[in-house]
Amino acid sequence: MKVKVLAVLLVLCAGITFAASMSVQVKTSKLRSTPSQLGRIVATVKYGDVIQVESSKRGWYAVKTADGKKGWLHESVLSSKPIAMRAGTTDAAVGVSTDEVALAGKGFNEQVEAKMKADKSLDFTWVDRMIAFDISSDQIVAFRSQGNLPGGEQ
Repeated sequence: MKVKVLAVLLVLCAGITFAASMSVQVKTSKLRSTPSQLGRIVATVKYGDVIQVESSKRGWYAVKTADGKKGWLHESVLSSKPIAMRAGTTDAAVGVSTDEVALAGKGFNEQVEAKMKADKSLDFTWVDRMIAFDISSDQIVAFRSQGNLPGGEQ
């Protein structure tokens, strides 16, 4: 009997989605159609936007924006703490971009870049050429698919 009750509770709980409010903690981020950086962009969210989280999957949250758009955001974009927007007397930066969060996590910032570029023994020619490449999400998905790499599906 206890096993049957436990099984029923598990089935009921599995169908429940958690709807929690979270706030966007970066300057801007892209809402994606799939839980992947390669997913089609559905919308853009901004610092302080309140998002309803519906579920999670491998570090990504299925979310719904205040205007009803649904998609996926990476966990690094969101904060469970409410963000209080207050008017100030001067203009101030209100957040950081997704790229800045990623670089900060790697310990790389403008000061580190300047120090490295000042080192004349380092050659950035090929790095600069690689940065200039413009590769679409479709090309990345095709490359991953051809090599049987994770993320080859979109």
